[in-house]
Amino acid sequence: MYEKLNKLKKETKKNSNKSDINESDIADVLKWLNKKKQDYSVKVEEIGIKDLDKWQAHSETGNIGHESGKFFTMIGIRVTSAKGREVVSWTQPMIKQNECGILGILRQKRNGMMQYLMYAKSEPGAVINPQLAPTLQATASNLAQAHGGDKPLFSEYFEEGEKQGKIIVNVEQVEDPSRFYLKTNRCMIVEVPEYEDIKITDDFIWLTLPQIKKLLKVDLVINALARAVLGSL
Repeated sequence: MYEKLNKLKKETKKNSNKSDINESDIADVLKWLNKKKQDYSVKVEEIGIKDLDKWQAHSETGNIGHESGKFFTMIGIRVTSAKGREVVSWTQPMIKQNECGILGILRQKRNGMMQYLMYAKSEPGAVINPQLAPTLQATASNLAQAHGGDKPLFSEYFEEGEKQGKIIVNVEQVEDPSRFYLKTNRCMIVEVPEYEDIKITDDFIWLTLPQIKKLLKVDLVINALARAVLGSL
């Protein structure tokens, strides 16, 4: 583990010493992301639970779930004997999703420098869209295509038995346990061989680690799930 950490520190230092790495390097990234924001046309509006398509409230419990039984369920919990908290007991709603998702970032040595593939991803609950997200950000239900749509791009690099490269980081973490019940994510960084040609759409961008470190200090640019993966380095 310590050897891996030292290697990543050396990589950061090496890339930082490159003459073409300076503050202007993130200017083009921010310009690209702002263009994405200007072109973002999806509208989100609040509606009543009764107006949701394929989601329904259980007549006995009041729990809200999808007709497929997948994704997540809105439940209620009762907490007691919570020593050390502001109050010792309370009730609250929570999102129950007893499955492990994948937060994965691909990396590849390109033009002599290690680069990380980030995704300009939009989420309906974000105050601003899009933000830079992991290459893959998917729940088990998404990977199983329970929504009836397409499988997430690049999932084959992170699923066992698929087109997986060299695993650099692979650690399971609990996701916001004050809001999610029994929810975890597997944070992964997978290195793809230098010779492999990775086809990307214009919603993806390759960034160096020094660029990412600078972008982490800019408001509302890198989403929380990408931060979780990068924090596992």
